[in-house]
Amino acid sequence: MPEWPRFPNAPINEALLDIRAKLPASTDLARLARFHEGIRDRYPNRRERSTWQAGLQLSPTGDVKVEPSTGGTDGYLFTTSDGRRVVQARLDGFTFNWLKPYDRWQTFRKEAKELWMLYVETAAPEKVSRIALRYINQLNIPLPMKDFKDYIRTIPEIAPSLPQGLQNFLMRLEIPDPDSGSLAIVTQTMAPPKGDTLSLIFDIDVIREQAFDPGSPDLWAAFDQLREFKNRIFFLSITEKAQELFK
Repeated sequence: MPEWPRFPNAPINEALLDIRAKLPASTDLARLARFHEGIRDRYPNRRERSTWQAGLQLSPTGDVKVEPSTGGTDGYLFTTSDGRRVVQARLDGFTFNWLKPYDRWQTFRKEAKELWMLYVETAAPEKVSRIALRYINQLNIPLPMKDFKDYIRTIPEIAPSLPQGLQNFLMRLEIPDPDSGSLAIVTQTMAPPKGDTLSLIFDIDVIREQAFDPGSPDLWAAFDQLREFKNRIFFLSITEKAQELFK
């Protein structure tokens, strides 16, 4: 694998590692709550996590019927005192979030793996069905800026005969990786300029739908492959001028 550069001012606002898992019927919210016992010293804060769904039905006559909402508490969120790290223990899996400032992959992976193994001990997942890594980057570009292509190689194109000014945009790409059987969902948008800076959001979400044994080292080898795919997308999408912003 290539050696990608490491930047002292990396543009990562948030990194997430997500594992979807099937839990036995015997694992309930009370059992999930015991996950906190092993991490309370590092993640002292706990709150419930809830999800809700609602729907609409349109009849042939055009009448709209609102379906009752469903959902409720499906797990817990545990956070560090400074709020920079969050671990989710849910009835459908596990997520580890690391907010800015990000350290490095080895540190992120090590803590995620340790927390996952505690989740395995508590929730006793039967199998893993899906894994994902998501990195939300924010490139703060100095103004005035002549062309986005000075900083990033994948951008929306405006027909040459139209005005070339761009006030805002939202672009979503799905890029498969046949070698690893993974899919990257790449989203780009921009935030309103603040002073002499324009912020470009470069969101990379890499996903693999595959069954794993919860305790298998193959699970973490697969995360290493996802990270490599994510890095290829990031580093091959930015220019040398963009890299100067992170040094």
